[in-house]
Amino acid sequence: MANKTARTWGSTLDSVVVYAQGAVCRRLVRATVPADGRVRVGGLPRSLDPDSLRVRVLNAPGVRVTEARVEVGAEPLGSGEPDALRREVVRLREECAAAQARRDRQLGLIGEVGALHPVPPERRRGDPHRRTPVDAWLELAEFVDARLVRLHARLAELEEARRRAEHELSVAADRLARASTDAPSAHVESAVCAALTFDRTAGVRGAGTETETEEAREPEAELELELELEYAVPGAVWVPAYRLTHRQGEGAGRLLLRASVAQRTGEDWTGVRVALATADLRRRTDLPELRSLRIGRRQAAPAPSGWREPPPGLADLFADYEAAGPRPASPASQASPASSASVPAAAPAAGGSWLGPVPPPAPSVPVPVAAPPPAPQGYGAPPAAFPAPGGADALRPQTFGSAGPVAAPPSRSRAAGRPAGGGGAFPAPGAAPMAAAPMPAAAKAPAAPGGAPPPPPPPPAGPPRPSGAELDYAGLLLAGPGEQGGRQGRLFPDVPFDPVAAEHRRRAEAVAALPLPGHAVRPRESAGSFDHRFDAAARADIPSDGTWHTVTVGEVAVGLRTEYLCVPSVEQTVYATLVLSNATDQALLAGPVEVTVDDEFLLTAALPTLAPGGVRRVGLGPAEGIAVTRRTNLHESTAGLRGNTTVLDHRVHVELANRLPRPVTVEVRERVPVTGDPDVRIEERADWTAPEAGPGPEHHAPGTRVWRVDLPAGATVALDGGYEIRIPAGKGLVGGNRRS
Repeated sequence: MANKTARTWGSTLDSVVVYAQGAVCRRLVRATVPADGRVRVGGLPRSLDPDSLRVRVLNAPGVRVTEARVEVGAEPLGSGEPDALRREVVRLREECAAAQARRDRQLGLIGEVGALHPVPPERRRGDPHRRTPVDAWLELAEFVDARLVRLHARLAELEEARRRAEHELSVAADRLARASTDAPSAHVESAVCAALTFDRTAGVRGAGTETETEEAREPEAELELELELEYAVPGAVWVPAYRLTHRQGEGAGRLLLRASVAQRTGEDWTGVRVALATADLRRRTDLPELRSLRIGRRQAAPAPSGWREPPPGLADLFADYEAAGPRPASPASQASPASSASVPAAAPAAGGSWLGPVPPPAPSVPVPVAAPPPAPQGYGAPPAAFPAPGGADALRPQTFGSAGPVAAPPSRSRAAGRPAGGGGAFPAPGAAPMAAAPMPAAAKAPAAPGGAPPPPPPPPAGPPRPSGAELDYAGLLLAGPGEQGGRQGRLFPDVPFDPVAAEHRRRAEAVAALPLPGHAVRPRESAGSFDHRFDAAARADIPSDGTWHTVTVGEVAVGLRTEYLCVPSVEQTVYATLVLSNATDQALLAGPVEVTVDDEFLLTAALPTLAPGGVRRVGLGPAEGIAVTRRTNLHESTAGLRGNTTVLDHRVHVELANRLPRPVTVEVRERVPVTGDPDVRIEERADWTAPEAGPGPEHHAPGTRVWRVDLPAGATVALDGGYEIRIPAGKGLVGGNRRS
C-alpha cells in the first residue's frame, strides 16, 4: 500500500532529450529527507513508462537510493482552462443544435405557405360550369408572395445565425483539441509520484567532521539532498529544419539549425533545455548472453543468481487449511453461482497490490474465475486465477521502450542493486518468462473426458531461467492459502493492468501520425546508420498540445559558393545553385531549408542529408540575369577512296551574356554520342572537357562534356564546339534526330 505518512516533494523539469519517437525527461529535486528515509516526489506525467524511472543523488555520494517505484493517487480537481473550454464547447454545440432546429422549422413554414393554391369546389353531376373568381386567385397569390418574402427574410437571418454558431463551435472545438494535455481531462486528477527510500546511514556518517557532535551524526537527523529523476515518456517527435543566409560573392554563410517538435506527453515543457537525438528509444540495448563452451567432462550448470529452490515441505503447511473445507460463499460469489470463486470488484488503493487474483478490465462486475488449472509448469507460468482472455500479454500492456513480445524489464525500477539472496520460493524451473507466456491452459485447452483438466506438458530440460519480473523482489506477490494448483506460499510477479495509463499512452503515441511539414523527413529515415545528438543553445517552451513548435538549436558553420549551371541542348535557361559543404563533425539531416540571399527570401528547398565533410548542391531556381543561346549545324559528306565512309559533321555554337553587376562562373554542359560499334568513330573538335567528380553523389550521363566560363559583369562570350561521326557505307543511323 502507499505510504501515506511519506513526505511529498515538488520537482522541476530541467531538461528533455527528444528521440526519433519518445523522450527522456530529467527532473531536479531539492528537499530534506525525513528520519525514516521515505519520501515521494510528485509532478510526474501519467504517460511515463514505470520501468524507465531512474534516481540519482547529486550532492551526497554516500547516500544510496534503495527503492524507487511509481505510485498513482487521486485528488479532486478544481475548474481550470481545459474545463472551461469543454463547457464552452458543450454550450456552443447546444446553440448550434437549437439554430439548426429553428432553421428546419422555418423551412417547414416556407413549404407549407408555398403549397397554398386555390382548389375549386367539386362540381356535381348536372351543374353548369362556373366562372373562376380571378380576384380571389390574385388575392391568394399576393398573400402567398408577401408571406414568402417575410419567411425567406427570416430564413436568411436563421441561416446566418446557424453559420455563425457552427463557426464558433468549430473554433472552440479546435481550441479544445489544441489545448495542452498537461491539465487532466476529468474531475478527478491522477497524481503520479515516485516513492523513494533512502539509506542515509553512510551519507550522515560521511558528512560529519571532527568538530561535530555525535548527536548530529546520527542517522535520525534530517539531511538536505539534491536528486535527479529520469524517466521516459512516449508521444514526442521532431524533424529538422534550416534557415540559410548567404551573400553573393562570399565564400561562407550562416546555416541556422532549427527543429519542429511536437509532443503530447501530458506535461508542458516550460523553460527546459532541449536536446534532439536521432537514436531510436525503442531499440533494445541489452547485450546478448554468451555461454561458454567446455570440452571435457560435463559439469552442472550454475544456479541463477537471486534464485533458490522452494523449501521442502511447503505443501504440508497448508494441509490443515485444506482439510477445514471450502470457505463460506460471499455475496459476490452467490450472485454468480456458475463459479466457485469471484474476483473482488473494488480496485486497490493507489500504489497497493492485490493479495489474490489480478482484477479484470471491468472491475464493477464480478467475473468468474476459470476452473482450477494444473500444477504450474515453471518460471513465468501464468497464475491460475487470471481470467483475462489472450494470455499474459493481455494483462500487461506493451511497455514503452521495448520491441517485440519479449520479456519486459522489472515493473519497478530501482537506483540501487538487488539483494544477493533469494526473495522466496519460485515454481518448478523450466518454463518460459511470464511476459511471453501463452494463455492459461485451463482457459483455452479442451477439457479431458470426465471434466478433468488436460495433463500439463512436460517442462523443458535445463536449469531454471527466471525472468526479470520474477527477480524483481519488490514487485512479487505472495500467493495466499486459497490459491489452487500448488501455488500456496509461492511468489509470483504482480502484473496489474492500468487502463487509464494505457489510454494516456495511446493518446500520446498518436502524435507520431501528425502530417510532416513541407520537405520534412523523419530523423530515422535520413540518419541512416549513424546517430547524433543536437543540443539547443537556449531553453525553450513546448506545450503538450500535439502540434508542431519551432525550436532554435544553433548555428552551423558551412562553406558556400554560388555556381551557375545550364544545359542549353535541353533548356536554354541558366540556373543558380549553392554548393554546400559540411565542415563540422556532425551530420546535417535532410529537411526543409529557407534560403535568404542578400537579405531577401528566395525560396524553400529540400536539403539532402549531408555527412561530415560532404558536399551537396542546392538549386536556387533560374538566374534571369544570365542569357544563353544555342545553335547547331549539321553537314553530311562522304570520305574515302570510293566514298565508302559517311561523315556527319556537327557544329555547336553557344553564346552567354552576363547582365549581372558582378562576375560569375557558368558551367555549360553538352553531350556527344557514345558508340559501342568499333567501325563507327566519333572525333571531337572542341575545347570542352569530361566532367570531374562533382559535389556529392552527382551522376553524369555517358558522353557528358563541360565548359567552365568566367563571365565579367556585362560581358558576352561565344563557345564553339563540335564532333564528327564517321560511319561505314554499309551501316547507317537508325532513329533519333541527326541534327542534334
